Amino acid sequence: MEAKSIAKFQRYGSRKVGLVLDQIRGKNVKAAEGVLPFIEKTTAELVYKTVHSAAANLEVKLGKKVDMAKVYIKEAYANIGPMGNLRRIQPGPQGRAMPYKKSMCHLTVVVSDEKGGR
Repeated sequence: MEAKSIAKFQRYGSRKVGLVLDQIRGKNVKAAEGVLPFIEKTTAELVYKTVHSAAANLEVKLGKKVDMAKVYIKEAYANIGPMGNLRRIQPGPQGRAMPYKKSMCHLTVVVSDEKGGR
């Protein structure tokens, strides 16, 4: 059985989150939760919370406690979030406006109690 957890509108770039996801994809949840606190990226905490939530969702779906060493991360990916409403302007020289965009992402983690995946 599968369970999914989605963290939407997170204030991190999808490429930066993807670097952390590459390190845990395909591992079991117990190993992933053991590795994530030692990754020196600010996005590691976001990924940890989402993986933990997906594992808890699986326990609720099954209706019983599950050994996290037997639950695997089947899919983990980060998509680009909306950019339209997070455009900001910084003052530039000679009265000019220097626009910049604040990036955002949607993080999805799918866990399964069967080994395998994509």
